[in-house]
Amino acid sequence: MHLRVERSESPYTGRVIINELLANNRAYVARHGHQVLPTEPQRHLAVLTCMDSRLDLFGTLGLELGEAHLIRNAGGLATDDAVRSLLLSQRLLGTRAIMVIHHTRCGLESFVEEELADAITADIGFRPPFRLGAYRDVDADVRETVAALRSSPFVDGTDVRGFVFDVDDGSLREVIPASS
Repeated sequence: MHLRVERSESPYTGRVIINELLANNRAYVARHGHQVLPTEPQRHLAVLTCMDSRLDLFGTLGLELGEAHLIRNAGGLATDDAVRSLLLSQRLLGTRAIMVIHHTRCGLESFVEEELADAITADIGFRPPFRLGAYRDVDADVRETVAALRSSPFVDGTDVRGFVFDVDDGSLREVIPASS
């Protein structure tokens, strides 16, 4: 059994899309001009969120360049690398608040962890050494991620809050921790 990813039809090949994006960048540079922004995020905020292309965090939160760190991975999980990024964000660059933002209709809701891990093992010969992150309840997953950050010795979890972004209407709703 080979692991196959269904892909929608697209007129873009890797080369075509990257060349188009490089042209977009040249136009952006012409509009943007030279700006020297501080390295530290001005709102002292870090956001841990999903890599999903439907999430426009700058637009959704009204953020501008230089105001927050955005840390993205599949599902917005508190992986070792996400915790590493948050540790550096807090210790070196002065962030204090952390928003965890997961979303509706996430791809991580579309598979069963063990079944996909088994298919990958059959395809490539060994099991992934990391959790894939499948879940069924987005609120419970947000609570789990917030709890993991709050309990991490590497993250100042004093001001960590969790939210769900609705990919269809753009709204955010807060997920209250179970212990609150």
